[in-house]
This record gives sequence, C-alpha cells and structure tokens, in this order.
Amino acid sequence: MTDVQQESLRDIPFTTADGGTATLSDYGDGVVMVVNVASKCGLTPQYEQLEQLQKTYGDRGFTVIGFPCNQFMGQEPGTMEEILDYCATTWGVSFPIAEKVKVNGSHAAPLYKALKRAPDAEGKRGPVLWNFEKFVLTPDGVVHRFRPTTKPDDPAIIRVIEDALTPRS
Repeated sequence: MTDVQQESLRDIPFTTADGGTATLSDYGDGVVMVVNVASKCGLTPQYEQLEQLQKTYGDRGFTVIGFPCNQFMGQEPGTMEEILDYCATTWGVSFPIAEKVKVNGSHAAPLYKALKRAPDAEGKRGPVLWNFEKFVLTPDGVVHRFRPTTKPDDPAIIRVIEDALTPRS
C-alpha cells in the first residue's frame, strides 16, 4: 500500500464503455477497486466475487470498475458490445465496465501508468502481472495493490474495504 497522489489518480480521465469520458472522482470519494478483466481467463470466475463486493458494499460508497484488457495471451478478444453482454449475462455484472485498455507498455492507459507505481504486499511495483490485478483506492489517499491470484473476497481485501468505508447507518 502506498499514497500515490490519490487526488491526481481520481482525476485521470478514462474512456467508458459507451465512448464517454469519466474519472474515478465521478464515482464518488469512497473506495474504488480498479481491476483489469478478461472473459477467457482461468481467473474469470472472479467476476462473481467482484459483483458480490459491489452488491455488499455499493451502498456504503464502494465501486468496482472493470477495465477489459487483451494484453495477456489474447484473453479478452471481444468487442465492447460482446464484453458487456458476456459480463451481464454470464456473471450478472452491475458495476461499471470501461473501454478496453492496455495496462502495460508504452501505450498503457494513463490511469494504469499511475496505478503501477503502487507496491503490492511484498513491496513490488511495476507491470501488471496478469488479468484481474486489483488496485483498491481509499479516501485517505492510499492505494492497495493485490495481485491476480488474490481473490476479490480475500480477507486482506475485505479488511481494506471495510476499514475505509463509512459504517452502516
């Protein structure tokens, strides 16, 4: 976890699935989980856990935003229409899905260029390792990075979300 200039991260524009422009600030000042997703990956069942997090914590200021990415063995080859249909019909996804992006390399999306400065639990920064790498941004300006094999419902992720959210009223 690290403070990676939360304010500037929340203001970096990205393209939404419908071709519009948004920033993380558009989703409020609560907790945001940014995750690169893919439809044809062994980790794709994480969509179910991501959706459950959205349902469990959404009313308390939590939002998952999925960023489809085809950089890892071509595991997200579809068009945006195909991706959105797959997410909705297969996994019941209700959280926002952004336009397909690159997360690594010189053409990486600006948001991902900034997020990759955050270290994981072992202190390692740098490239996204695979599909379903998770970045949890908290209102206090901290970015928590969880590698792809860490499931969305892992106790470490739940702890970060619950500690940063406003209590239920």
